[in-house]
Amino acid sequence: MNSVEIIKQTCKNRKIPISRLERDLGYGNGYIGQLRKGTIPSNRAIEIANYLNIDLQLLLSGDMDETENSHLTSRDEKDIEKILSQTREQLLSQDGLMFDGNPASPEAIESILSAMQIGMEMAKKKNKEKYTPKKYKKD
Repeated sequence: MNSVEIIKQTCKNRKIPISRLERDLGYGNGYIGQLRKGTIPSNRAIEIANYLNIDLQLLLSGDMDETENSHLTSRDEKDIEKILSQTREQLLSQDGLMFDGNPASPEAIESILSAMQIGMEMAKKKNKEKYTPKKYKKD
């Protein structure tokens, strides 16, 4: 399954019209259909995954088996959230923090944290596969 198929299938299962998803997220009509021609920009993938409450890795990879076999535990999620919380506090408390040549806005900081979260989740899953191969072995 590719990303567009996952989005459409999830919307269908939850009885959410694609047009409503596009409208709620501020996308133009037909945006999701146009994604078949290319890749989803990372900021849009995050928005769609959050809107549909699905795993971002599933949306980006389209590999159902991968996300089923190497899921994050609640402890993993708490660890990631703790690190992100500490980082958020540090970023917000710094005076003169710059992002792209301008003072960092709260939105820019949230974008940085979102990217960090994706990276940490992916790293945790890869480590589970690497260091516990029998448990997470793919057939």
